[in-house]
Amino acid sequence: MRFIPWFAAIGLASACVAQTSPAPKGPVDQLIPWLLDEDQQLRGVPFSELIFDTTGRKVLSFEANNAVDQRVAKAISAACDETMKRLNAPDSVIQNVDRINEVSSHFEKTLRELLNATPGLRCDFPLTADGKIQRSGYPDLRITDLESKRVFYLDPKLYAAGSRDSSFRTFYFEPKKSTNKVRDDAVHFVVGFEHAPRETASGSPNAMWKFTRWDLVDLSRFTVKLKAEFQGSNRDMYRPEAIVASSAK
Repeated sequence: MRFIPWFAAIGLASACVAQTSPAPKGPVDQLIPWLLDEDQQLRGVPFSELIFDTTGRKVLSFEANNAVDQRVAKAISAACDETMKRLNAPDSVIQNVDRINEVSSHFEKTLRELLNATPGLRCDFPLTADGKIQRSGYPDLRITDLESKRVFYLDPKLYAAGSRDSSFRTFYFEPKKSTNKVRDDAVHFVVGFEHAPRETASGSPNAMWKFTRWDLVDLSRFTVKLKAEFQGSNRDMYRPEAIVASSAK
């Protein structure tokens, strides 16, 4: 897989520098130029390879002629229709939520309840490698077809009408061992729900959320890119020994 040769190449380059240069560069000095070379190596990374290299699990393709895949896709489709119907209702709990980012958890919860009520399926929040439930991070839901034991991961996404072709980041996967939630060879799905601009319904004092469509997406041919980002906390920044001046007390 492609990630392992990349890092092996970095290690080999470091070793060569150490042998030929009187002042060898450290690991960070080797890493930065590699990260800056985005166009060459860090774009168009197959998601299936990323998952395998970081978790050891395979991303299985959705098979349109497979009876199990057809059955599960049909169940997910019915759950998506019902979820959209319920959450579009004027008395839905989401109509009291102001920020769209806070609405997504209600989609996860409703889909889970509906899929769990579907005969032959089980839907849960996937556990981390430590056996804990963690709501943040990919994926959000784990579906099991009880007869075949085939696993499907489902990640609901919400997007505004008109932003379907946007290049802004809407998906991320953070490779960490302790919080890894991909623990099965599985079909990976994203379901995207489109919402219209929030409007005030006739006779209602409040603006309404209105979801207009959904799409179920197979991620087996999905490609991603790596965005390098170095992070620091307030505790890292505001160290007493680093402060050179402060406001009068």
